[in-house]
Amino acid sequence: MIKIYIKIAVKVLLRRKFFTFISLFGISFTLMILVVVTSLADHTFGTQYPEKKLDRTLTSTFWKLQGKNNTAAMGAIISYSTLERYVKTLKTPEDITIFSIYNSAVTYKDNKKFDFAIKYADASFWNVLDFEFLEGRPFTQSDVENINYTAVINEDTRRQYFNNEPAVGKTIEFDGINYRVSGVVKNVSKLRLLVAADIYVPITTTKDDLKNKSLMAGGAGYAAKILARNSSDFAAIKKEFQKHLDMVEFPDDRFTAIKGNADTYLELISRAMFQDYDHANTTGVLLVLFILMVLFMLLPAINLVNINVSRIMERASEIGIRKSFGASSLKLVIQFIIENIILTLIGGFISFIFTIIVLNIINSSGFIPNVELGLNLRIFFVSLFVILFFGLFSGVYPAFKMSRLNPVEALKGGQS
Repeated sequence: MIKIYIKIAVKVLLRRKFFTFISLFGISFTLMILVVVTSLADHTFGTQYPEKKLDRTLTSTFWKLQGKNNTAAMGAIISYSTLERYVKTLKTPEDITIFSIYNSAVTYKDNKKFDFAIKYADASFWNVLDFEFLEGRPFTQSDVENINYTAVINEDTRRQYFNNEPAVGKTIEFDGINYRVSGVVKNVSKLRLLVAADIYVPITTTKDDLKNKSLMAGGAGYAAKILARNSSDFAAIKKEFQKHLDMVEFPDDRFTAIKGNADTYLELISRAMFQDYDHANTTGVLLVLFILMVLFMLLPAINLVNINVSRIMERASEIGIRKSFGASSLKLVIQFIIENIILTLIGGFISFIFTIIVLNIINSSGFIPNVELGLNLRIFFVSLFVILFFGLFSGVYPAFKMSRLNPVEALKGGQS
C-alpha cells in the first residue's frame, strides 16, 4: 500500500511541475540560507580553532568606567595594568592570558607594502588557546620577561613576506624593529575577532606604557581570557572577579566607578547587543534568535500552506471519485502526508547539495579571510524537521477537511 501511495505522490508532483518547483525552491532555499547563516555564526562564536577550550573559557572585554557628572567610557577600553593587577591575580582559574585587542603595522619588503594585524600577548596565550604550529614554537615566558623581539606569524604572512619558504629563525621588520620568527601557526579566521592576527609578539615589546596605572588604555585596549579547570568553576571565578573589582584603586579623579565582567561568549554577545554592562541578558539573545528563526521559517511555511490548499482544492474531484469507490478519510489523509514528506525530503536533499556548494564558494572566494565554514548537520536536520512539520501541518489540515466531505460535494469542488 505504501508503494502505491509513493507512486501516486510522485505522479501528482510531476503533473503540476510549476507548483512542485515553487515548493521545492521555498524548502531548499530556506534550508540553505538558514544553514549557511548558522555556519557563519558557529564559526564566529562557537568552539572553533584556536578557541577549542571555549566551553571552559571566560572573556573579559567590555568595561564601563563611570566618571563625574554622569560621564562614562565604555567598551574594550581597559588598560593592561588594570587587568594585570585585578584579573591576572585571580586564584580560581587554571590560567589567564592578557592580550591587545587590535594593533596594525605597515612595513615594506622588496618594494612591496604589507599591512599586518599585530597582537601583543603574554606567554599564557599559547596555553589558553590551541594554536596549530606548522613550524617552530611559541614565544616563552622568558621571552616576555626579557623583552625578546621574537614573533609567531601565521601561514599567510609566511607566504607573503617569506615567499612561502621556511620562516623560523628569519627576521620580520615592523615599527622599525626586527623580530626573529620563532614559529608559524595555521591561519585564524578573521571572524574570530579577539584572537585573529597576522603576527603575535610578546606583550612587553609594545610601545605602550604597561606600567601606567591609569584604568583606561591609551590605545585600543586590552582583553583577558580566563581558563577554568572546569565550567562548574565559572560561578566561583565570577565571584572572585567581582571581589577584585571592589578593591580597584582610582589613581585620579577622572573616574569614580568601574564595572567589568568575566563572560561566556553568549553573555559577551548579550552585552554587545543590548549595551548593558550591568546584566548579561542571555535569555533575551536566545529569544531574539528564536523569533528571527521562526519568522524566517514562517515564510516558506505560508508558501507551503497556500500551495497545498490550492493543490488539494483542485483535486476535489479526485477525492470525490476515490470516496465514491470506498476510500476512507484516513487513507486520503495518509496519501497527502506521504506527498508532503516526499516533497520535503527532495527539497532537503537539494538544499544539502546547494549548501555544500555555497560553503565551498565562500571558503575559496577569500571574501572572509581564512574562513573554513563547515556544514552544521545538527542545525540542518533540526531545520529539516521544522519545515517538515510545517509542510505536514499545511497539507494535513486541508486534506482532512476535504476528506470529510460528502463525495457529491467533493465532486463539486468542495462547494455545497
